[in-house]
Amino acid sequence: MNSTPQTRLFIQGEFVPASSGRRFQNTNPINGTLVSEVHEASRADVDAAVKAAQAALRGDWGRMAVEARTAMLHAVANEIARRFDDFLQAEIADTGKPRSIAGHIDIPRGAANFKTFADIVKNVPTESFHLDTPDGRGALNYGVRVPKGVIGVISPWNLPLLLMTWKVGPALACGNTVVVKPSEETPSTATLLGEVMNSVGVPAGVYNVVHGFGPDSAGEWLTQHPDVNAITFTGETRTGEAIMRAAAKGVRPVSFELGGKNAGVVFADADFEAAVDGISRSAFANTGQVCLGTERVYVERSIFDRFTQALKKKAEGFVFGDPMDPATTMGPVVSREHHEKVLGYFAQAREQGAQIVAGGGIPQLPAHYQNGYWVQPTIWTGLPPESNVLTEEIFGPCVHLQPFDTEEEAITQANNSPYGLATTIWTQDLSRAHRVAGKINVGITWINCWFLRDLRTSFGGQGLSGIGREGGVHSLEFYTELRNVCVKL
Repeated sequence: MNSTPQTRLFIQGEFVPASSGRRFQNTNPINGTLVSEVHEASRADVDAAVKAAQAALRGDWGRMAVEARTAMLHAVANEIARRFDDFLQAEIADTGKPRSIAGHIDIPRGAANFKTFADIVKNVPTESFHLDTPDGRGALNYGVRVPKGVIGVISPWNLPLLLMTWKVGPALACGNTVVVKPSEETPSTATLLGEVMNSVGVPAGVYNVVHGFGPDSAGEWLTQHPDVNAITFTGETRTGEAIMRAAAKGVRPVSFELGGKNAGVVFADADFEAAVDGISRSAFANTGQVCLGTERVYVERSIFDRFTQALKKKAEGFVFGDPMDPATTMGPVVSREHHEKVLGYFAQAREQGAQIVAGGGIPQLPAHYQNGYWVQPTIWTGLPPESNVLTEEIFGPCVHLQPFDTEEEAITQANNSPYGLATTIWTQDLSRAHRVAGKINVGITWINCWFLRDLRTSFGGQGLSGIGREGGVHSLEFYTELRNVCVKL
């Protein structure tokens, strides 16, 4: 008998083996050990999940009153909180991130996404207009929001629970049903959420999970399925392009949060210590695996050398090791493949003449971590603007620093990217802060802070960074169809 833990599919409220009989390994990035065998969905399994979701739309979930549905989502959030340790252990096993991150961000936000969108849906108004008519009696037009249907949710590996529920929360709050395809690197918390759905009484078929890969696997079959009514995806831009081609058949809507090559701008009048701390977080948090992270930083020349040395000290102060140890402040990258990718960019930076200020390789760790996917926090200077290290998203704990002399130069350098997700600006001159924020081509700008999120605000990018906006009522615009009703009075 196979004693290896099994991560099965979740379809129609049941954990089921893949009909394909195929499985793949989920490994712990801390030391390369096996976490579980994951069942790879067949095309028939994906079809079964979509059919279950369609049936739930026509069944109890589709008939459920808003008050009852949103109360159930509050119960989901409360159950995630009750099972905090289970979700924490699953998230750490998949990602290797320290408890200090997963316990303070991933799991609490994963639960909060259900409550936040449940409350928004209960309280958001729709439009109404009175129209004058020739007979003087008039007409009333009013809007009605209805669910879009079955939502295909494809979520990433960097913040697995948080970013998956960031989509599932509003989708369910609006009355849709979902089929989730989590990243093959981090399948555990999406699967565990199935237990929560069952325990609080969410009807079977409302929430489904299929595991697998992208091309010729669950991801492709889900996005191509004609009974999937809309697709939401967070991940790299090339994958988003492939999904967009699949969604074109049937003219189905998409919502994409894609890559970024985000810039930070530090002016000489900034609160120096706050700027150093903020850039350190935005460059190295979650081992640099944050779509909103900063990989390019432009620093006013008069403080450039001082800033570089201060950031070097921060980079060299991270502690690697046991993720459950409160002293640990940095984990590994998520997989062997990603490890090779990040180290490949490090090699290219050296070949292109970068000055390595800090890091640039693999940290020295005890023997029981040797098979893990560890990377040093790395700082470079001296690369030309056209370097691929400065134009392509690396998604690792690395940052390039470059001096600037004028405000206009800083804006030009920050905008030198086909991406447009986020930026962070550090200055105590608020007139300058507002002026510069208005000229940098991104969806999200932070001034004197980073990653300070209000879930009611819009979230998303422009250019190669995505299509559409998530958060608050902006999520409702994607997860519902707005209908107009005209009544002659």
